[in-house]
Amino acid sequence: MEIFRKVADMQAFAKKTVREGKKIALVPTMGFLHEGHLSLIDRACAEADVVIVSIFVNPTQFGPTEDLDKYPRDFQRDKDLCEVHGASAIFAPEPEEMYASDRSIWVDEEKLSKKLCGKSRPIHFRGVCTVVSKLFNICLPDVAIFGQKDAQQALIIKRMVRDLNFPVEIIVSPLIREASGLALSSRNKYLTDEQKNDALSLSRSLNMAKELISQKGLCACDEAVKMMRDEITKCHGEIDYVECLDSNTLEAPVENTTEILIAVAVKFGTTRLIDNVLLGV
Repeated sequence: MEIFRKVADMQAFAKKTVREGKKIALVPTMGFLHEGHLSLIDRACAEADVVIVSIFVNPTQFGPTEDLDKYPRDFQRDKDLCEVHGASAIFAPEPEEMYASDRSIWVDEEKLSKKLCGKSRPIHFRGVCTVVSKLFNICLPDVAIFGQKDAQQALIIKRMVRDLNFPVEIIVSPLIREASGLALSSRNKYLTDEQKNDALSLSRSLNMAKELISQKGLCACDEAVKMMRDEITKCHGEIDYVECLDSNTLEAPVENTTEILIAVAVKFGTTRLIDNVLLGV
């Protein structure tokens, strides 16, 4: 497995791989890998000849009061896990390698990014779209693997690929949970034992909502949202949002909606967690 720190070196490797007629899969991450990330690497290995894992804590997707400086990092552990799971290369640049000091170009999605996480994190998806665009240009993937836990992100990346004609197939891999039901996240390490127990209200309330809407149909969305808010608040969660939306548009479900996204963002202490489920209707 090779490790690249410089854009030019990573691009040279990718170009050589393309010339050799090999298929490239990219797994974009911010490191501190867990089983959810590893499932993406495993899927990438099944999809392509060469798997590149990017490990980059992207500063442009963090707001001024967010946890950029304390975001967990452990490159040696990440490297070992990537190697065990069959990655061909790691791209791990420093911020100054990715962003010129006088940068003035951004990739900004203007519709889907205004919903859900975009309401409380207004610059987040501009940073995500910009860095993913750069990673596509640097790593030249045929396919890129994203996780369903970041459902809004995956939808926005799909829209960006469509609208900007990137020749990249986007695969969204299932959300991975701990045995308790808690969605895997690098930020889970911030939680105290008590907060971790309280955070189980997310998956519990999502399952309750899914069951209710499965039984009653879309007319039960408002009832499901209220039930979820009550359950989460009872467990000391500070709610950012709880919503049932059309999974393709992130708008309120309508008559021809075929799938809904039930999504939550909640703080336990200072740790903000997201979770979701998809439900065909």
